[in-house]
Amino acid sequence: MIRPVHRQSLLNQLSEYALRHPEEAEVIREFTNFVKSEPRCFERSLATGHITGSAWVVNATGCEVLLTHHRKLDRWLQLGGHADGESDVLGVAMKEAEEESGLTDLTHISSGIFDIDIHLIPERKGDPAHFHYDVRYVLRANGCLDFTVSEESHDLRWVKLNGVKTLTTEPSMMRMVAKWSKQLVYQST
Repeated sequence: MIRPVHRQSLLNQLSEYALRHPEEAEVIREFTNFVKSEPRCFERSLATGHITGSAWVVNATGCEVLLTHHRKLDRWLQLGGHADGESDVLGVAMKEAEEESGLTDLTHISSGIFDIDIHLIPERKGDPAHFHYDVRYVLRANGCLDFTVSEESHDLRWVKLNGVKTLTTEPSMMRMVAKWSKQLVYQST
């Protein structure tokens, strides 16, 4: 059984995120209420939904992001996956990014959570529809940028930020492009 203290780290991160993104108050409130009310929120077996950890993986200059053409969802997305009981969601995001890309030298470079999203995963092969409460972090790929396509993907691709819209117009993906673009402008001034 997961003790409440295991949820507290994520709740603290969500509180800090709320201070930086008051425009997302509604989704932050829904996300926070889910974590507070579901002791098993990190477990994939929680049928209504569960926490996932994702990585917005950028190159050294931050001008390109590594995207995956997800095999099951048949869409271009950021790397990531299920927490499977792990409450260290940043650790989950890093592990999933490594497993899905073969990149091993990744660094968390942004302050806390970069983005959150709640999205419905459709019913598939007997698994009922459920929600992913996705926590996203920015990771920088250091050293060699050669990736390996895992069995979870059709393809991986380094994409310039202004080119993401050629692969997807998914609102949460466009939101991350806008957030990261703003952060790059801020860093260069």
